Amino acid sequence: MEDDAPVIYGLEFQARALTAQTAETDAIRFLVGTQSLKFENQIHVIEFDDENNIINKNVLLHQAGEIWHIGASPADKAVLTTCYNKTSDSRVVSCAAVWRMPCDLETESHESPDDSAHNPQALELLCHLDDSTYGNAACVLWEPMGDGKRVISLADNHALLWDLQESFTQAKVSSTATLEGKGQLKFTSGKWSPHHNSSQFATANETAIRAWDLRTMSQIYCIENAHGQLVRDLDFNPNRQYYLASCGDDCKVKFWDVRNVQEPVKTLEDHSHCLRTSFWEPRI
Repeated sequence: MEDDAPVIYGLEFQARALTAQTAETDAIRFLVGTQSLKFENQIHVIEFDDENNIINKNVLLHQAGEIWHIGASPADKAVLTTCYNKTSDSRVVSCAAVWRMPCDLETESHESPDDSAHNPQALELLCHLDDSTYGNAACVLWEPMGDGKRVISLADNHALLWDLQESFTQAKVSSTATLEGKGQLKFTSGKWSPHHNSSQFATANETAIRAWDLRTMSQIYCIENAHGQLVRDLDFNPNRQYYLASCGDDCKVKFWDVRNVQEPVKTLEDHSHCLRTSFWEPRI
C-alpha cells in the first residue's frame, strides 16, 4: 500500500495549543487554539477524512484571550477547557474556563469558499475555574475515565482538583496539592493517568517530572532531571499502565517505565527544535 501524501492545514494566527477530541468516536478530530494579541482568538475544529485524505474544519470565536492550553472532555464532545491570557489592571493574568461548542456545529472543507472563519460562531462560557488566588493557570487535565465531571488545574505551584456540577456550569475545589522546594517553582504541564482507577496524575516543572496520588494529594515518585531543559509535555501510554512519554526544550522525546525512573527506556533525538506536545496512540 502506497503512503498517502501529507495533508497540510494552515492557520492565519500563531497557535501552540492542540488536543484530540477524544469523545468524538465517529471522526478523527482535533481542536487547535490560536494566540493573537491584535485580533479575536479562535478555536479551529479540524476533522481528518482518512478515506479521501482531506481536512474539514470549523472555526469558533474565543473572545476571552490568547489560548495557551486546550483540553477536550472525554465524555462530552461539545465541552472543552482553555487556559488563556487576559489583561487585568494593566497586567497579564492566566485564567481557565469551561466552554461548550454550538450543538449545530458541522465541519466543512478547509478549501470551501463558504469559509466559517469569515462568520464564526462563539463558544458558550459554562464556568470559570477561578484559581486566581493560587496563581496563573498553566493547564487543565480532564479525568480520562468516567463521566467527565472532574478536572485538575495547575496554577503556579498548586494542583487543584475540581468537581464540575450543574451541567458544567459550576466548579468547586475538592482538594489541592502544593509543589514545595527552593525558588519559585511552577508547573508547566501535566497529564491524568487513565490507569489505577484514575487515581494518579503526573506533572512537569522545569526539568523534573513528578507523579501524585489523588487520594492523598501526595507525591509518588520524581524524575529529577528528566530532560536537559524545560519539560514541555508528557503523556501516559493508554495501553500499558507503567509507560510515560515526555518531550522538552532539549529537542528530545523520552519514554519511561515509572517502576524504574533512573533511566529512560528509550530516547529519540531526531528533532532540531524544541518539542511542545507529545501524544500516544489512543487506547486499543
